[in-house]
Amino acid sequence: MLVPFTKMHGCGNDYIYVNAMQHPIVHPEACAVAWSDRHKGIGSDGLVLIDRSYVSEADFAMRIFNADGSEAMMCGNASRCIGKYLYERGLTDKTEIRLLTLSGVKTLRLHIYNNKVESVTVDMGEPVLEDESLFLANRGMTKGVFVSMGNPHYVIFTDDIDQVDEAGRILEYHPAFPQRCNIEFARSIEAPSGAVGGAFRTRVWERGSGITMACGTGACATAVAACLSGHAGRESDIVMDGGTLHIEWRESDNHVYMTGPAAFVFDGEVEIP
Repeated sequence: MLVPFTKMHGCGNDYIYVNAMQHPIVHPEACAVAWSDRHKGIGSDGLVLIDRSYVSEADFAMRIFNADGSEAMMCGNASRCIGKYLYERGLTDKTEIRLLTLSGVKTLRLHIYNNKVESVTVDMGEPVLEDESLFLANRGMTKGVFVSMGNPHYVIFTDDIDQVDEAGRILEYHPAFPQRCNIEFARSIEAPSGAVGGAFRTRVWERGSGITMACGTGACATAVAACLSGHAGRESDIVMDGGTLHIEWRESDNHVYMTGPAAFVFDGEVEIP
């Protein structure tokens, strides 16, 4: 059985998108593993299913499965891509879309230019903060900041952000994180000309996927952690391997707002494993 799919990315964070309203997937975990393989499959950070919402508070729903088959709570980059997909594929004419995720309903605001979605702002909701004190003496890392954006993140500010490969692999499974954790390594950089707020070069180790080009919730967590630790104010540009996201942690409602691009890569058909 062949299933139509669309590959999209947000700042290089690439997923396989399937319209589950037309093509339900019975075993998405197995499909995510097979299709995400970059040598034997389509190649991606995971699988995203776009579906109808089963609650009146939302217009559509998403489920997201990492490359290892585990189900994620939320993905900021994927939610922006869903907004672009729904609008440009004619599934909605709304420029404000309520999207149901396992982390609750998120509001997507589409910025349209010439009938195309140029960028999307996602209301990511309020961050949840906990104090997780970890230290890896052999790596010389200081204490990080734990921030949940509907999924858990641990942000470490260090000049050596490239240690994410080895240390991220260790920290994801640290006993302090019973559900595993996404890990960010960030350092302050000079803000681009005209930018509002600070800027941080960030590398991400995503729970269930390893190093990824970008992570929307990770960018949000980094901006919140930077504000909490005195590295920045309420707005930051987060520069990841695949691109830049602008994050605003508004004092008025305590919500985190993420703005960034989304892009189509290609369409195709794939066999269910």
